[in-house]
Amino acid sequence: MLCSNSKMSLQRLGRVRRLLRCPGRTARCMSSMQINGSLLETSRHRHETDIIALPEHRARSNLDNFLRSKVGLEPSQSTYVLPNILPPTPPAAGYTHVLTPPQIAVALDAAMATFHLHVESRIASLCGQGFYTIGPCGEEMLASIGFALDPHVDAMALHYRHLSVSILRQLRLGRKSLEEIILDRARGYCVSRLDPVTGGVHCAIGSAREPNANDYGGGDYVVTSTLASQCPPAVGRALAFPIADSILRGDKSGSSSSVKQVSFVTVGDGSIHNAHFLSAFNLARHARFRRNKCPVVFGVSDNGLSISYPTDGYADFLFSKTSTDPKLRSHRDRDGIPVFKANGCDMFDVYDKTLQATSYSRKNSAPSLVLYQELIRRFGHAATDRQHAYLDTDTVDRMADSDVVASGIVQAVEQWNALTYNEVYDRFREIGIMVKRSFDVAAEEPKITTREEMIEQVSQPMVRIPRLNPELLTSLHEPELTGSVDRSKTLKRDVMRKHMTRVVSEALTKNPGVVYIGEDVEHGGYYLVTDGLATHFPGRVIDFPPDETTLLGAAMGFSHAGLLPIVGAQFCFPQKFLTASIWIVELILTMLKIILSDWPYETGVFGGNFHTHNMISHIPPGVDVLCYSNGNDYVRGFRNAIAQAQNGRVVVFIDSTHLLNLRHLHGKDRGWESSYPTDENEMMSFHDVRRFGGGGKHLIVTYGNGVVTSLRARRSLAEHNIITSEEEVDIVDCPYISEIPDGLRDAISTNQYSNGSILFCDVCKEGPGSNVLSSMVTRLNNENLLPPKWGFVAAPRTYNPLGNTVTFLNEDDIIGAFLNVTRPGVEDSKN
Repeated sequence: MLCSNSKMSLQRLGRVRRLLRCPGRTARCMSSMQINGSLLETSRHRHETDIIALPEHRARSNLDNFLRSKVGLEPSQSTYVLPNILPPTPPAAGYTHVLTPPQIAVALDAAMATFHLHVESRIASLCGQGFYTIGPCGEEMLASIGFALDPHVDAMALHYRHLSVSILRQLRLGRKSLEEIILDRARGYCVSRLDPVTGGVHCAIGSAREPNANDYGGGDYVVTSTLASQCPPAVGRALAFPIADSILRGDKSGSSSSVKQVSFVTVGDGSIHNAHFLSAFNLARHARFRRNKCPVVFGVSDNGLSISYPTDGYADFLFSKTSTDPKLRSHRDRDGIPVFKANGCDMFDVYDKTLQATSYSRKNSAPSLVLYQELIRRFGHAATDRQHAYLDTDTVDRMADSDVVASGIVQAVEQWNALTYNEVYDRFREIGIMVKRSFDVAAEEPKITTREEMIEQVSQPMVRIPRLNPELLTSLHEPELTGSVDRSKTLKRDVMRKHMTRVVSEALTKNPGVVYIGEDVEHGGYYLVTDGLATHFPGRVIDFPPDETTLLGAAMGFSHAGLLPIVGAQFCFPQKFLTASIWIVELILTMLKIILSDWPYETGVFGGNFHTHNMISHIPPGVDVLCYSNGNDYVRGFRNAIAQAQNGRVVVFIDSTHLLNLRHLHGKDRGWESSYPTDENEMMSFHDVRRFGGGGKHLIVTYGNGVVTSLRARRSLAEHNIITSEEEVDIVDCPYISEIPDGLRDAISTNQYSNGSILFCDVCKEGPGSNVLSSMVTRLNNENLLPPKWGFVAAPRTYNPLGNTVTFLNEDDIIGAFLNVTRPGVEDSKN
């Protein structure tokens, strides 16, 4: 459903379709378009006085008058005074590479389109039809960056102000005309459902193109309005290129590929203070130090302001202190990253220095950085930016009058004879008409209007996996785990950790694009989950330095390169997922394929709260989170996770470290060992649950280590005659903790427990934002699926000390909560 079925919405959609049927969608055709009574056109007339007062509108009028004067026409305003606009001053050493006249014309097209788009975005915002106003003005001449990279080969992720680069890049791809590119961008500003980049959820720079391993990483990756979250994935792509060449394209040397890719990423000078940038830059420099291939190019535009915070040339200071002069040092030196400095207002210098940097990185498979200087921000950060609160009026006016587009036009016409003023003026007017009409069209298009539409977009569709036969998921510990059968007649049983290692090996064997990256994974890790895998799969089990920001971001980059990364974050407790949550929109929009595995948490005496953290404080929408209690289910679930990740979903495994090597359930019974499911096609759906018992009066719902604790508590209840036998209490193991699994709903919707009780036992801490089952309880209660008697118990809301497990959920907690639910007052009287 694209929009509501209202008569008005259908009428608007009909008007849009009639407009889009205009043959060729040329500028002349678009100039003849009329949307009688359109939302935006009507609003423009109503707000005409306010629009004329906009500094952006005044600047466009001034540029129009400047060009009119250059072609011999009278200015449209009698008070207009022709300014003395000068071209950029060439660098003292001249240019090593220069743009051709056709390239100059395309660069000016991209710059003028960017300028017009910004002006109309502010007008649309004033009229209530535009919803994104962060401005690219002052940086339009960075467009020529697009000529320094191969759009069919090199990956690009652009800062939100670098719109002109994206436009030029798309023009070079040749898949769309300038009119179509402009219309797509207008759709972003107006949050149209037809926006090919985000589908109406945001206004982002990027492309509709999905990453393709066979196209050598080309494509523009979606970047939202974040400071520097695009940087770690960009470094990840650079690191992944040679690995993908070796694994997917058969280039075992990693160096003889017919095409050597570069990963290009840009930020603003404010973004270089952000941890995402610093982590990414450090990882690139670390790769340089270790002589690992990492062809990434950072582009930093320095306009002197981070919204209101003056950066005071810190970018130049920072990178001058960390650079290696490429003319003085060998590319094999380990001292730093070469820095190329360009005048960001000079399209020739921008092209020249960017091409030098990309050539360096392409040739040497090493990182480099381009610093675009002398930029002046025009019209504030966004429409809501109160510039007069931190800048004086003269400064604001001077910045608004600094017309870099006009300077670039003078450079193109008077210094390089690439065009005439008549040609430029005609094109300026033509593009202006395209942009205005594109906003008229986009404002009429359907938007997301329901919650259901938004919910549908939070992740790629889940691959349908048939639910397992309930008999395979009934009472794993009876007889499978308790040792109550003749072991000589069963398959070899082992602890959970051994099965985890084996299923990862299975995934690496069956899927050439799967890699395992993480901290201390090459030698097997502290929990031995990757024990021996680096030997059997050389080059596909890869250690990273201990920084989860770069690790998770690099995993995104690996996915973009066509790989399926399994990320082992052995020292990253679940709270750290807050670091990654900023990427979730970008993860979804780029169809990220990733599995976070071996994420240790919960009961243990080692490491204190940091290594045994039992709090899941944030699960972003669109992420599948699982916590298995036993090796048998883990194997089947992991196979499903691989299938889901290959379809573009993000899957996270949280492992209870206490369970990894647990053998015994009761005494020395070896009751928590299990056999390996040998049928590699046998998967466990995320909606499957395991049941321990099936005919009881009461039910305990839990997951992870809570399953073992609940089974032991159930035995204690029977031994103390609180229940007649263990069969009186069923236990449901719900490993899928980011959603209510269908299996749980099935278990509680039969009214079996209507005369008994249901107790939810969460191994995480009690309290707001700390656990997962309390949210499930609320939803199930709202759906009237819970019996009159139900309860909830979790670990205490405190930190875990080193050396003991006193603060974790234990058997006494469960027994006490069970008594409170089934015999109110009994537990209180005991205390």
